[in-house]
Amino acid sequence: MLDRRDFLTYAGGAAAALMAPPGLSAEAIEAGKDVPPLPARDLYLRDEEAYWTEIRRQFLIPPDEVYLNNGTVGSCPWPVLRAVFDGYRETERMAQDDPEDYPIWGYGPWNEFRDPLAKFIGCSRDELALVRNATEANSYIANGIDLKPGDEVLISDQEHPGGEQPWNLRAKRYGIVVKKFTLPLPPASAAEILTRVSDAITARTRVIFVSHITTTTGVVLPVKEICALARGKGILSAVDGAHVVGMMRVDVRDLGCDMYTSSPHKWLQAPKGSGFFYVRDEVIDRLWNTIASSGWDEPKLRAERFQRIGSSNVPALWGLRASIELAETIGLDRIEKRHRATCDFLLKAMVERGAQSWTSPDPALRCAIATVNVPPIVRMELEKWMWTRHKIRIRGGEPSKLRLSTPYYLLRRDVDRFLETFDEYAKGKRT
Repeated sequence: MLDRRDFLTYAGGAAAALMAPPGLSAEAIEAGKDVPPLPARDLYLRDEEAYWTEIRRQFLIPPDEVYLNNGTVGSCPWPVLRAVFDGYRETERMAQDDPEDYPIWGYGPWNEFRDPLAKFIGCSRDELALVRNATEANSYIANGIDLKPGDEVLISDQEHPGGEQPWNLRAKRYGIVVKKFTLPLPPASAAEILTRVSDAITARTRVIFVSHITTTTGVVLPVKEICALARGKGILSAVDGAHVVGMMRVDVRDLGCDMYTSSPHKWLQAPKGSGFFYVRDEVIDRLWNTIASSGWDEPKLRAERFQRIGSSNVPALWGLRASIELAETIGLDRIEKRHRATCDFLLKAMVERGAQSWTSPDPALRCAIATVNVPPIVRMELEKWMWTRHKIRIRGGEPSKLRLSTPYYLLRRDVDRFLETFDEYAKGKRT
């Protein structure tokens, strides 16, 4: 049996080992040594693939693994992890200047974290609440808007459960109506999508809720036009942007939406549990709080009242801030360009192999998710075979849909390896 000293030694060593990438000691990490530096910006101009190869070294994903599921969850790179570690190291000292301040405090303005995020997405700090993910923020919207029985909420047929189910709960409990419009597989143009939204609006429509990028097919919806349509008819607009922040540039005010939610743990590579909820200033006072604690009924707090949930994981916000700094250091234009180029290449290669594209043929309506249908291949059988035999992670839907994410740290050789492996599997199924 371990005594107390042996246990602490063992636990500390085990924790350090879990955090250490191959070849790095716990002591080196603690001292900040041997963690690969970010590449020089001008390397991008000289050799793009070499630049992204150096960026890939910032991630703990093993070199022999191909990760094509960033659409579910991203991987925190070293600058983000170090910020989280620093956050825990600082807050757990219990040495805050204010004797009423504590590291779990859930009642502060958190302006040091809201300000850089507000600038990043194009709003003011007072319109922004830091929450845990898009699902939580979507629940705030569904629970917070005054609606009467029979009032309609219009959504697409490709919403994530974290976007759709809050409205279904409201419908079951209070009698509102959740109405769906159908997105084509694939949509040919933005105009086609906008027409379907417009045709589904009735005199009872009170809210239009859509994903900026659909989780099912990766289609980039024309949300600016949808929000303008809603505003012109006196309808509230709410956008689930779980996939957008970090994948492509977004300006919530330019979009014209009333509300916007996101989960930066996907494409911004932020810590898990660091989401946000944007509410246009003119709409804030129309929303009731879902979680009630100190300040829930103080209008002067603006959107801050939606983040007052009690004990919170503040070091995760250190990581969120670092993820924004990293994206700005790399350059969001470079990131978006990389996302689009890799996605276009992979989608074209899959279509050439006979796959049916469910992602739009219009390049403006896709970015870093290529969704294809590959019958008679069974998705789950392929997914398990690729992971257990080849260390390639994919995801999709039943029976034969593959959703292939192309984050900026995915290298060309990784894409080629996936395609070669897919060919091997497909050939084996045909013979």
